[in-house]
Amino acid sequence: MTALSAEQTHAVAQILESHAHAPGALLPVLHAVQARLGWIPPSTVPLIATALNLSRAEVHGVLSFYPHFRTAPAGRHVLQICRAESCQAMGGAVLEARARARLGVDWHQTSADGAVTLEPVYCLGNCACSPALRLDDEIVGRVDAARLDELLDTLQGNEVSA
Repeated sequence: MTALSAEQTHAVAQILESHAHAPGALLPVLHAVQARLGWIPPSTVPLIATALNLSRAEVHGVLSFYPHFRTAPAGRHVLQICRAESCQAMGGAVLEARARARLGVDWHQTSADGAVTLEPVYCLGNCACSPALRLDDEIVGRVDAARLDELLDTLQGNEVSA
């Protein structure tokens, strides 16, 4: 288990101090830790459990149940491919397979170069432009294999200059 830096420990302590006394604080705490650190280091589980008077198993259970929470740092970019019905009907499964093959990862994993973390998402609200994906904070619609390759080339530093 990786030890927290002094800065990370301080950040988690601040989050716990501001949320610990609220009813049902676990989810807000986990969201806040991930927003602040980019992930939820396993070494925060005992701190969170103690502050919220929960067992480590309870914290770990919630952490592992929700796929939104990361227990490892994300890559420099996060690529989310929509898996909802509209996107699936318009070729989303082909994009998923291509992304996994190109990156050499499965869902919730990061490419070996640390460039891209691949995540599923269930509806981006862009059904009229299916299939869709979100790259970091940008939603991209009507994505085909060629467009996905362009995006991945750019993210992985493989873009060809003209």
